[in-house]
Amino acid sequence: MGEYNELYHPKKNNSKELYMYKERIKYYLTDRRSEYISIPKRLLFIFCGAFMAALALQLFLMKNNVIDGGIVGVSIILSHMTSIEVGFFLLVLNTPFFCLGYSYLGKRFILFSLFAILILSFCTHLLEPYPSLTQDPLIVIFLGGGLLGLGVGMVIRFGGSLDGTEVLGILFSQRTSFSIGQIVMFLNFFIFLSSIFIFGLKEALFSLATFFVVYQTIDYSIKQ
Repeated sequence: MGEYNELYHPKKNNSKELYMYKERIKYYLTDRRSEYISIPKRLLFIFCGAFMAALALQLFLMKNNVIDGGIVGVSIILSHMTSIEVGFFLLVLNTPFFCLGYSYLGKRFILFSLFAILILSFCTHLLEPYPSLTQDPLIVIFLGGGLLGLGVGMVIRFGGSLDGTEVLGILFSQRTSFSIGQIVMFLNFFIFLSSIFIFGLKEALFSLATFFVVYQTIDYSIKQ
C-alpha cells in the first residue's frame, strides 16, 4: 500500500523532493558550518568558483559552440543568436528566478547566489575579447567541463548557486504533477535539442559530453 501511494500521489512525491532540496540547501548554510567558515571566506571561495566558471565558459566552451545545461546553456544560445555578451543573459535570466525563490531558499542563499552571478557576468565580460585556448574537442570537454564543474561546485559548497533552473523546477513542481528533477531534466533536454539546430549535431553531442563531465565534477567537489 505504501508503494501504491508513492506511485499515484505525485504531489506527495513533490513535497518530499522539495523537503530534500531545502535540506540540501540548509546543509551548506547551517550555523554549524558558519562557525568555521566566515562570511568573508565564503565570499572569497564563491568569487573563485564564479571566476573559474567564467574561465571555462570563455576560454574553452563558448567559442567552440559547446554549451552547458540550465541558464548557462540558454545564455550561450541567446548570446550566439543576438551577438550580445553572455554575461548580460546570465545576469538577466538568473536573477528573477532567485528572487522568486526567496521564500524557499532563504535570504543568505539568495544573496550569495546573486553575488556569484554578478561575478560570473562581470568576469565573462572581461574575458570576452580573448580567444579559445584550444579547439581540441577532448580538451574542451574534459578540461573545460572539469573547470566549469569545479567552479560551480565551489559556489554550491560555500552557500550559493549559479543556475536558477532548480528554483524554476521548485516553482513549477508546486503547480504541476511533475517533480523538480523531471522539470529540470525536461528543460535541459529542450536546451540541448535546440543546440542541434543552432550549432549542429556534432556540437550538441560535445555539449552533452561536457554536461556529463560538469555534473560529475560538481558532485565530486561538493563531497570533498
